[in-house]
Amino acid sequence: MGIGKKAKNISKTAEGKTKEAVGKATSNESLKMKGKAEQIKGDAKQAGEKGKDTFKH
Repeated sequence: MGIGKKAKNISKTAEGKTKEAVGKATSNESLKMKGKAEQIKGDAKQAGEKGKDTFKH
């Protein structure tokens, strides 16, 4: 996995965690759900990239 893609996926997950925490703190369900969605998206992309790396070796 390229370093750039890995960092981008990790930052997407971290950004989602932040949004979820802010959503919980402010009782904003919409923001909380957007945060969860970003986390899932980042984790899925990272898993896909790891799968690609497995087949390269």
